[in-house]
Amino acid sequence: MKLTPENVEKLFIKCLFLDGEDTSKAKIVDGVMMKVGFNPERIEENKTEIEELLTQCHPDFMSTSKAQGMSFLKFCMDKDENQWTGMHTICDDLICLGMAIDKVKFLLPRELWMALPGAVPYIQILN
Repeated sequence: MKLTPENVEKLFIKCLFLDGEDTSKAKIVDGVMMKVGFNPERIEENKTEIEELLTQCHPDFMSTSKAQGMSFLKFCMDKDENQWTGMHTICDDLICLGMAIDKVKFLLPRELWMALPGAVPYIQILN
């Protein structure tokens, strides 16, 4: 699956609960701009696709890179230095999906974000 805004959005929606489903076992994720509850079964079913999208993100976000994480402001750039989206909400969708499979984390607690450039977190993708 190619890293595009459309693919991220479709996958994000696919992993949410449907009306009437039991949400008591939701996988709750606190992203950059939103808090979301995913259907844990659909997260598991789509784990490979989520990982595939994350591998296409800029290398500086990877835990194995020299940088070992980068600012949310750069999350819109892919591994080839192309801007894959112009919407930070779509970036947050992918970050939340990554957090739901324990492959994405913030490098500092939310309380310290104000001290960072743009007052946004630094993000790491775990390899």
